[in-house]
Amino acid sequence: MRVSQLFNQTLRRSAESNEVAGYQFLVQAGYLRPLASGIFGYLPLAQRTLANLSGIIREEMNAIGGQEISLPVIHPAEIWQETGRWYSIKEEMGRFKDRNGRDMVLAMTHEEAVAAVTRDVIQSYRQLPALIYQMQIKWRDDPRPRAGLIRAREFTMLDSYSLDRNAEGLDKQYQAHFHAYTRIFERCKLPVMAIKSDTGMMGGTFAHEFMYLTPIGEDTIILCPSCQYAANRQIAAFQKKPSSTEPLKEIEKVTTPDKKTIAELVDYLHISAEQTAKAVFMMAEIEGVWQLVLALLRGDLELNETKLSHILHAAQLRPALDEEIRPSGAVPGYASPIGLKNILIVVDDEIPNLHNFVAGANETGYHLLNVNFGRDFRADIVADIACADQGLPCPECGKPLSSQRGVEVGNIFKLGTFYSERMGCNYLDEDGISKPIVMGSYGIGLGRLMSCIAEEHHDDKGLIWPSHLAPFLVYLIHIEDKSGETRKTAEALYSQLLEAGFQVLYDDRMVSPGVKFNDADLLGIPLRLTVSSRSLSNGGIEIKSRKEEHSQQVIRLEHIAEFLIQSRSNL
Repeated sequence: MRVSQLFNQTLRRSAESNEVAGYQFLVQAGYLRPLASGIFGYLPLAQRTLANLSGIIREEMNAIGGQEISLPVIHPAEIWQETGRWYSIKEEMGRFKDRNGRDMVLAMTHEEAVAAVTRDVIQSYRQLPALIYQMQIKWRDDPRPRAGLIRAREFTMLDSYSLDRNAEGLDKQYQAHFHAYTRIFERCKLPVMAIKSDTGMMGGTFAHEFMYLTPIGEDTIILCPSCQYAANRQIAAFQKKPSSTEPLKEIEKVTTPDKKTIAELVDYLHISAEQTAKAVFMMAEIEGVWQLVLALLRGDLELNETKLSHILHAAQLRPALDEEIRPSGAVPGYASPIGLKNILIVVDDEIPNLHNFVAGANETGYHLLNVNFGRDFRADIVADIACADQGLPCPECGKPLSSQRGVEVGNIFKLGTFYSERMGCNYLDEDGISKPIVMGSYGIGLGRLMSCIAEEHHDDKGLIWPSHLAPFLVYLIHIEDKSGETRKTAEALYSQLLEAGFQVLYDDRMVSPGVKFNDADLLGIPLRLTVSSRSLSNGGIEIKSRKEEHSQQVIRLEHIAEFLIQSRSNL
């Protein structure tokens, strides 16, 4: 490809005000153009890079028995109604009516579509196990798209679906995907960590995320440096304090004027935050009805809303307003579970182990000393609802936990029979008994993966693609001379390399050498070949690796192809 013919325009500076350097270089180099918030156009350079990524993914999916399919982006609402996700997923789902007034869905994922197709295809146990996959566009109307492709609204994903007779078969395919995904990210030169994660809107019983650890990530990963425990903060646990041996004391009301926060209370009473109980009021939609919930946990901890939502089986969860709290008898800023009515009380599983803690008196300006679970109040639910955080004891070895930020680039879910039971996706076993197909769901976001690779592989001049991912292997430049010899030599070399099967981007523009060199660095092509009067007088062509700052050498024309073959695997 000649640069003069390439549908592209580099920018001296990115017009995007974005803190993610890799994404900014993708825009600046002409790989992407944003059309709206979270919506992007992929130009030829990006398409070539994505094709290389897709090729790696196809190889690995085919190696574990995958068969490629293509399912539509537009779904009839009926299949989403069958599983209930039409009702449980709110504004993020793209909905519209067709010309006949029929409700339709812009696919945010394809579990329903897979189950709908599978129930027409799979009839017998003889057809199982099976593994199907696709690379398809999704739409998720995220209210806060950010970081370019890291959190987009329209995106392309590899999503694969395993179909099995039983849990043992699912376990086998889950492990096969785990190893295939590990190989994919290794081949993409992207360091990732597999961690346990929340199943989220996907449902199911078990999940892992593949995390690229980077400060630009919005996920918090809880890690143990001592025993390798790792989990998303949404589900991460920590060791709770053992039951206190301190004898129970008589409850006592004390004045605490204008002391509404834990920090103010601790400073005023000269106690530690661990001696207090934090009351958090939420509104939860449970089986279609909104319910006021009080979550109580140790004062130095934070409420984990994901854990609470799962415990309540809530379709939605949001902070309660003061006017929603007061009818229960609670006073915001001075609240406790004592004496409340018409409220669901959920306490963290550490609260029963604490003795004589400080809680609100449900009276403005007052708190209670020596409050104790069981004696002074009870709970509807006792469960782990606290966020794990840095410095807390590891749930497995007890050593201090640490935390890092990360971007989820892949995920794998054990769906079980969540979708098949709701959609009648069954098979007949050897005895002719109908049983639900056991499913797994697995995904990698291609645009997000490309953006993370760009984030991992760049410097202050631009992108630095690994050779097998780059849109071209070679960026060929000639520096004009009066005789025209450099252009003539570059043209001949360009034709020779194309005939030899190399992917070459030839900068044939009549622009200054500085512009060509800057664009070569910006685009991140692995090798730069420069034809100049100086290189020809030195006996050949100047070759420079993009990932090496100063190292360059002159190679004779007749040895160029051989050099490229030998160098390609090391770039």
